[in-house]
Amino acid sequence: MNTTEWLVIGGLLLIFILAGYAAWLWYRVWRNRQRQLQQRHERNTRLAEDIRILARGLVEDQIPLIEAAIRIKVLLDNYSGPRRADLDVQVFADLYDATAHIPTHQAWKDLPLVRRHEHEQLMTELEQQHRGQLQQAARALLGGLQ
Repeated sequence: MNTTEWLVIGGLLLIFILAGYAAWLWYRVWRNRQRQLQQRHERNTRLAEDIRILARGLVEDQIPLIEAAIRIKVLLDNYSGPRRADLDVQVFADLYDATAHIPTHQAWKDLPLVRRHEHEQLMTELEQQHRGQLQQAARALLGGLQ
C-alpha cells in the first residue's frame, strides 16, 4: 500500500471515531434532557399538590387568608406546568402585592406594637374585601391546575 491509501484509511478511521464520539455526546445531551424533563414534571406535580393542600386549607378556614394567598401565589409562580384556561388566580397576586411591604419573621417581631396593629388592620381589611374572590379562586384550584 502506498502513502495515499494509508492517509485515506487513516482519514476514514478518524471520521468514524469522531462520528462515534459525536453520537456519544448527543446521547448524553438527550439523556440529560430527559432527566431534566422528568425532574420538572415531578417538581410540578409536587407544587400542584401543595397548591391544592393550601387551597383546601383556605376554603376550610384552616389557614389565615393572607398567608394562604401569599403562599399560593409563590407556588404558582414556581409552577411551570400546564394550566386550565379558565383558571383565574389574579386575586393571589393582588393580595401578595398589597402586603409586600409588610415585614416578616424577625422584622415583624422587631416592629413597634403600634405599627404591627396598623399592618394587622390592613390585613384584616384586605381579607374582608377579597374573601369571596379568594374562596372562589381556592375552590377552582381544588379542581387542579390542569
